[in-house]
Amino acid sequence: MTTHPDTPTTVEYAPERPARLEWAKHAPEVYQAMVRLETAARKGLDHTLYELVKIRASQINHCAFCIDMHTKDALAAGESVERIVQLSAWDESRHFYTAKEIAALELTEAVTVLTDGFVPDEVYDNAAKHFEEAELAQVIAAITVINAWNRFGVTCRMAPGHYEPGQYK
Repeated sequence: MTTHPDTPTTVEYAPERPARLEWAKHAPEVYQAMVRLETAARKGLDHTLYELVKIRASQINHCAFCIDMHTKDALAAGESVERIVQLSAWDESRHFYTAKEIAALELTEAVTVLTDGFVPDEVYDNAAKHFEEAELAQVIAAITVINAWNRFGVTCRMAPGHYEPGQYK
């Protein structure tokens, strides 16, 4: 039994599933390389845009651990609850986001879901209108890195709920 912070009564939640594998512990060189790649990918990017991209890719990939991490980091950095909540339906909630953020979200979805085997020209061209080439390269890197983190998180079944904002910075 667990007491939910918003409810005075005790509620029984489903048990937390244990992680399948502590991959970072067993592949520390890979983990450290990912951390270095992450650090390089975020350089020069607006923090808000960076977190929106991370959250959206993680939603698409169903990575609960990364959704937990990046929503907490975004909130700690001052992002609004409303924009985070609307992110899963951003295309229907465009008025919450800037044109540049929309271009980044479109690109995030295209890079994350490669079911057609390519990023459509119109999506790339729209992103290229809103970002200088160096910044666009960083956005693509950030999208690529979160997709890699998501694969580790989902495959190893990393449990959400324990992350503290800024824990891995």
